[in-house]
Amino acid sequence: MNEIDKSTLNTGAPRSGGAVGIARVHAEPDTLAPDGSEIRLLLGAEQGAVRSSLCEVTLPAGQVTRPVWHRHVEECWYILAGKGDVWRCPPESAINDCPPVSVKPGDALVIPVGWRFQFRAAPNIALRFLCFTSPPWPSPDEAIPAENGGLGEPTV
Repeated sequence: MNEIDKSTLNTGAPRSGGAVGIARVHAEPDTLAPDGSEIRLLLGAEQGAVRSSLCEVTLPAGQVTRPVWHRHVEECWYILAGKGDVWRCPPESAINDCPPVSVKPGDALVIPVGWRFQFRAAPNIALRFLCFTSPPWPSPDEAIPAENGGLGEPTV
């Protein structure tokens, strides 16, 4: 888990009643996402966030995630580094009706609740992005495996 830097504490109490501080990214992932990507937790209940959470996601070069969809959580992504492709598809649409989009640093996108999605990193560089979730990530069973994705077989 990320540590709180107590030298940066806010003097006001957050809504959750705990200390508000700065979370710093660890070199090693905190966990793996249900889709197989690496997760580094940044902001959540421990840092005073009560209606959202924030993590950094990394997918190693050349890798493809498992396709999933979320029951309740909407995600907003902001690409920090690397290149890749993201496939998103509404529940009522066929896989082939949803073309993937290429992403690069500075791009932002939304993963709506219930939409199937899958992503891949370019062959020579990892894909790294911030992922804002609302509501906060509830539990591992939030992400449901999708039967198929638009980027082929997963590699993670």
